Amino acid sequence: ERLNMTTPVSVLRLPKGPDPNSRGFDPKSPRFIALCRTSIATSPASEADAEQLPREQHARSVLRESFLRCLLSMANKKIQFHMYERVTVEATFRASDIDVLNFQVSDLHTPIGVQKEALIRCQDVILFTFDA
Repeated sequence: ERLNMTTPVSVLRLPKGPDPNSRGFDPKSPRFIALCRTSIATSPASEADAEQLPREQHARSVLRESFLRCLLSMANKKIQFHMYERVTVEATFRASDIDVLNFQVSDLHTPIGVQKEALIRCQDVILFTFDA
């Protein structure tokens, strides 16, 4: 079943970007280049089969749109993050950086206490859940 999003949610930025003007992430920076390649290599089969490439691109675009809609629907909601070592934390989702390496959250409830504002590294998250 497909969930239709009727209410648009604004895109939030992290409080400070790495450039001096805090305008976001510099696509020419070594970190951005290393972590955020502009494209993912296609499968070897699609290079040989000209008909396969458009299907693969369409599938990627559908998956990307679905993921971005999921991020939009998470804004300002309580999210349960299930992490490695069987750790589950809960926080209010605020934003993701451009390369989706970090989530900015508020009121992060951890086993050792509450953090008012925090960044969660996406690579530490196995899955997240929330009530739509």
